[in-house]
Amino acid sequence: METRVAVMSIIVENTASIEALNNTLHEYRQHIIGRMGLPYHQKNINLISIALDAPQDVISALSGRIGNLDGVSVTIAFSK
Repeated sequence: METRVAVMSIIVENTASIEALNNTLHEYRQHIIGRMGLPYHQKNINLISIALDAPQDVISALSGRIGNLDGVSVTIAFSK
């Protein structure tokens, strides 16, 4: 199956969702190239970037699961 490279940007505004987010990312770990997380203490949020190499439907499924978490926003940028 053909894969695509993508970058997923995640903003966590509800810290109670962090454990569920980490568990979800762990389930998709075979598709994750790298991950960077930055706490932004002044705004009480966390910023996370995930680099992925996966089929588009897998990336979309992951995005949907993350987007359904309370207080978590997600966007994706795909390579051409």
